[in-house]
Order: sequence, then C-alpha cells, then structure tokens
Amino acid sequence: MIPAFVRRFRFIGILTVAAVYLLILVGGVVRSTGSGMGCPDWPKCFGTWIPPTHISQLPSDYKEIYTAQRVAKNKRLAATLERFGFAQVAGDIFAHPTQYIETDFNVTKTWIEYLNRLLGALIGVFVFLTVVFALPYWRLDKTVFWLAFGSFVLVGVQGWLGSLVVSTNLLPIMVTIHMGLALVIVAMLLYAVDRSQQSAERTETIQFSPALAVGLWVVVLLTFGQIVLGTQVREEVDLVASSMNYSNRSEWVEQLGGIFKVHRTFSLVLLILNIYVAYQLYQLPSKRLHKLTSAMLGFLGLEILAGIILAYFAVPAAVQPVHLTVATLLFGGQFLLLVAYHRRAKSVVKPTYPHVVA
Repeated sequence: MIPAFVRRFRFIGILTVAAVYLLILVGGVVRSTGSGMGCPDWPKCFGTWIPPTHISQLPSDYKEIYTAQRVAKNKRLAATLERFGFAQVAGDIFAHPTQYIETDFNVTKTWIEYLNRLLGALIGVFVFLTVVFALPYWRLDKTVFWLAFGSFVLVGVQGWLGSLVVSTNLLPIMVTIHMGLALVIVAMLLYAVDRSQQSAERTETIQFSPALAVGLWVVVLLTFGQIVLGTQVREEVDLVASSMNYSNRSEWVEQLGGIFKVHRTFSLVLLILNIYVAYQLYQLPSKRLHKLTSAMLGFLGLEILAGIILAYFAVPAAVQPVHLTVATLLFGGQFLLLVAYHRRAKSVVKPTYPHVVA
C-alpha cells in the first residue's frame, strides 16, 4: 500500500505542474494580446496592488513617470551585468528600440497582465506546499526534497526575472531566459513527482540501450532549444506586427527573417527524431512507456498543426498561446519518457516502505 505522505506529495506535485502549464498558457495569451506591458511596474501595477480601471485614475504624465522608473532600474541592472562581465547584454538593454517607449494605458491589457501575475503568485504558494509535503523525503530520499526546494527557489528567481522583463520592456534575451527557466522548473517538478513514486511501487524492468538513451536526451534537449528559438521568432513577429500597426496579418510571415526559416526547418528534424525514438520505444515490453510515447506523439502532432495554422493562416492570435503551451507539454512528455526509461532500464525493483506509518 502506498503511504499517505507519498499520495499527498504526488497530488500537490501534479497540481503544481498543472498550474505552471496554465501559467505558460496565460503568459502566451499575454504576449498574443500585446499585454506584456499592461502593468509598467512590478510587483505592483501602476503603483497599486489593485490596478486602475480607467485612465482618469492615473496622473497625466504617467508615461514619463514609469519610463523614468524603468530606466533607473535598468541602469542599476546594466551596472551589475557589466561588473560580472556581461557588457554586451548590458548594452543591449538600452539599444533595444522599445527601451524608452511607454505603452498607452489599456484597461483590458492591464488586467490580463495583472491576472497573469496573480496566477504566478498562486504557483509560488503551490511550490511552497510542495516543499512542505516533501519533508518526509528528507529521511527517505533527499533528492526528492532538494528537487522540490530547488523548484521553490527558482520560482522566486522567476518572479525576479519577470520584473526585469517588465523593466526592460520585453527585452528578447530576458523573455528567452524567463521561458527557459520555466522549462527547467517543469522538469524539476516532474522528476520530483516521478522519483517520489519509485520506492512505493514495483517497476517493470527492460534492457538498457545506450543508443535509445542518447536519442531520448537528444530529443529533450533539441525541443528545449526549439522552444527557446521560438521565443526569438515570437520577438520578430511582435516587431513586424508593430511596424505594420497590427494590421495585414497575412503579410507578417513574409516579413520574418532567417530565424523563422531555421525554426521551421528544425521542426522537420525534430519530427524525424521523435518518430525514430517512438519506434524504438514501442518495441519495448512496457505499457507505461507505450502510453507516454503515444502522448508525446499526440503533442507533437498538435504542435505541428498549430505551427502550420500560424504560418499559413495569417498568424491567428488564438493559436499563438496554444502553440507555446503544446510545445512545453511536448517537452514535459519527452522528459517524463526519459526519466521513466532510465528508471525501468536500471533493472532494480525498489522496496516499499513497510516501516513507515501512513
């Protein structure tokens, strides 16, 4: 029988992972609606904890006020980056064309961004509870505890990075780092939940294949890179949309540079690699791996479909956040496959917890 503390940790862990994916979806909605600068400051929104609902609630020179605040914060950030040897990144902060541009107040965009922040704060609570429920593992499997605790620390870092995304007016490198760290948090939480189960259940064993293990690592890392590359494509889309005053969406794709072509071509490479890895996994006598492989292929199919719709049907705004979210689900599915494969290929049956009182 699985102890109660294992079930509790699994429940809160899965809930937290689901909340992180929801936040990624909402973040995609923020980007697709152009609401990223709906709140020009952080953690408050227009200087208050409850955002304004009308422009009359703001001072007449609110743009100048918040631009000055952002620039002052960015100067401190640039000075810190230069001290650590990142002079190029520090220079990019002020070289970006939107650095001194303040967005007009829009109540809808403000509240979309604010709800995004509230969800982020809620995830912070979930991750804290994950750490609390991981305390029993301090004696049984410290790795599970440290994965949960590390996720909690990284969520705090993620919040700080979110403030830099705002202060730098959506600087591409900040958005990219923000996205990459979200994937790292997802991977850590997934691994923690999966590892927490392995000592409480008997696991089927399979023969280890170095080639398949490498293939799984390759598809996970390449998907991570493809998602990061996708954030750069999204930045180009935003710049093209802005230059065309958010009209003539059917012409946006034609205006994109080489990075979009690389992103599109790389998708074909990933498709081939995923199919190859899936074929190898289906040869193994493991129902669990078969289910995860089918889920991976399902996410891959949805991701390709979303990409085709974006490229050939005038970049519909509703599909943009779906494209991002499904990509992160694909990454999560691949990572779970990697973990599950290595667990079963160790040819070790872990003991239960007969000495633990549930």
